[in-house]
Amino acid sequence: MEISAAISSFLTHIQVEKGLATNTLSAYRRDLAKFEDFAKKRKLDLAAVTRDHLVDFLASLYRQKLESKTVARHLVTLRNFFRHAQVQELVTDDPTAHLESPKIRRSLPGYLRLEEVEKLLELPDHKTALGLRDRAMLEVLYSTGLRVSELTSLRVTDLDMKVGCVRCIGKGDKERIVPIGRKALGIVERYLRDGRPELIGQGRGGAGAFLFVNRRGGRISRVGVWKILSAYGRRAGFRRFRRNNFLRRIYSARLARNASPIVFRARISR
Repeated sequence: MEISAAISSFLTHIQVEKGLATNTLSAYRRDLAKFEDFAKKRKLDLAAVTRDHLVDFLASLYRQKLESKTVARHLVTLRNFFRHAQVQELVTDDPTAHLESPKIRRSLPGYLRLEEVEKLLELPDHKTALGLRDRAMLEVLYSTGLRVSELTSLRVTDLDMKVGCVRCIGKGDKERIVPIGRKALGIVERYLRDGRPELIGQGRGGAGAFLFVNRRGGRISRVGVWKILSAYGRRAGFRRFRRNNFLRRIYSARLARNASPIVFRARISR
């Protein structure tokens, strides 16, 4: 059977019986048009297509400078196409059966410019207890690259002011020691002296020994931190940054400023 006829049959099937969205259908059509053109140049009919032919086709996409995720999408299209052809008994074997999907490389996160980070750090109102807390949290995140869950779990005793490090419990309950800058420590000391006692004193308590507390004097939650960060991010004009990348962009700015390119790439790729 000619490949063009098999493609038409497949597209009709996914449009009528699968009810796929118009954009998805268009993507399938474009991907299969490329494959049809590839097959015509090699004078292949449907039954003659082998795994090696498909490997050559995918390699041709890489030569066109397409990204790995785009090549992977073409392979998904071909898998669905040949599975349909096998069900319809148009082919005996599925040539995509033993093809591995291309490994999609994760791009490194972008980072904020130094002036953008400085603008962000200056937003909290230092004259209020909440402002001191927020500035201290931002400085700790900027200096250490801690996860929000690690930040909210910090206790006052986890800070070693003399050595300049912080002890935190990360994923899998693994303890790690992270260096922290002098500037960040200075801001935290001011928060501990002028901000935290006021928040605990006017609240209901419940914070125990936790370093960062909410406006009611209790332990601050992950959701609470994200709301605070999102608010400052919007005020700073960072609407284009997704929440899950926001902290890495802040920390990446510090690494990009202080480290060599090789060290920078290694640190943010951890």
